[in-house]
Amino acid sequence: MVVGSANMDLVVRTQRFPQAGETLLGGEFATFPGGKGANQAVAIGRLGGSVRFVGCVGRDSFGDELMESLKRAGVDTALVLRQPDVNSGIAVITVDAGGQNTIVVAPGANARVHPDEVAAAVTTVSPAVLLAQLEVPVEAIAAAAKSLPKESLFILNPAPAQELPDDVLARADYLTPNETETEVLTGIFPADDAACLTAAGRLFDRGVRHVLITLSQRGSFLATPEGGRHFPTLNVRTVDSTAAGDAFNGGLAHFLAQGVEASRAVTLANVVGAISATREGAQASMPSMDDVREFAGELLG
Repeated sequence: MVVGSANMDLVVRTQRFPQAGETLLGGEFATFPGGKGANQAVAIGRLGGSVRFVGCVGRDSFGDELMESLKRAGVDTALVLRQPDVNSGIAVITVDAGGQNTIVVAPGANARVHPDEVAAAVTTVSPAVLLAQLEVPVEAIAAAAKSLPKESLFILNPAPAQELPDDVLARADYLTPNETETEVLTGIFPADDAACLTAAGRLFDRGVRHVLITLSQRGSFLATPEGGRHFPTLNVRTVDSTAAGDAFNGGLAHFLAQGVEASRAVTLANVVGAISATREGAQASMPSMDDVREFAGELLG
């Protein structure tokens, strides 16, 4: 199960990002179904996983497109709420010539994801793995974590960066911050392996069991209280990094749900994220299992 956001991404390509107060003439404009939660659900569905999405969209044209994109990927949308009196969420995204991005999100219907409804969904389904992010109210994520059976795995992607209550962190089996989110949560920028370990130690003190820091083109770093290891990623030409982190998180959840050992699951998740970065769009960039086999078939056995 994925609990989280669904947004329509409004994407403009440009040679470089504008300075404060500056107007630039951009290039190509496109719309893509997105939102961290929906992206991650689609990533799991494209890989062949069985996944339900819990979220909220408006009864508008963007909401229709978002629902259709989820369904095309094989995501169960029975638990998605449609609200008639609010717009679906949007994200305004600028992508530069190097494929890097800036994102501003207007939550819209995502702010209507209610703790009681999320708790009821988690209790009813009792998922083996729950994946969540922070583009919906943190109270809803806290309710999901509290309702999850002890034997179930909870993966929390703490994005966008914000402070989190200790009881939410203490339920996280895997916390997957990027560099910025790591610094917000710990005060330490993960510039190297030693910094990653120090930052992870502060999160272990708050109850997290595994800390998995995503490092963009440097790959990722998995830490446990016993130690840590850096996992390099594929060397690819980045076209659009917008949903690479979501692809990584969806891949991680999928492979862990399949019983894949943690270090191999992280390596495969790196592959999923790298492939996503070579394609435009968010959900449109999510690779299939055939794509993963092409790049990393030996890891799949």
